[in-house]
Amino acid sequence: MLIFSVFKTLTDQRVTVELKNDLSITGTLKSVDQSVFRRIHTSTSTDMKYNRFLNIRLDAIEVMDQWRHPHMMAVKNCFIRGSVVRYVQLPAEHVDTQLLEDATRRESLNQAKR
Repeated sequence: MLIFSVFKTLTDQRVTVELKNDLSITGTLKSVDQSVFRRIHTSTSTDMKYNRFLNIRLDAIEVMDQWRHPHMMAVKNCFIRGSVVRYVQLPAEHVDTQLLEDATRRESLNQAKR
């Protein structure tokens, strides 16, 4: 998974994660892992859909809207389940966009050939 590789190269960098409940957390990216969740389309169907999520571990976190989330003030480290993430803001200076574009093209061509 290409995005997983991008996140692995960003370990020990500061990122901001916005959750679906409008909580924004900035912290040092320590680890990323993939989760695959299986869900069944219909109760009689044997076809299964798989959802993939990236779980994120952050250290030395800071909550962006402290007044809205005072209960998070005491938290210093967290593990975020990938299914609750809305956006992840990456540091532009640490992302090689040219390499990412080339890898995306190669992956797209490989999938088109299948």
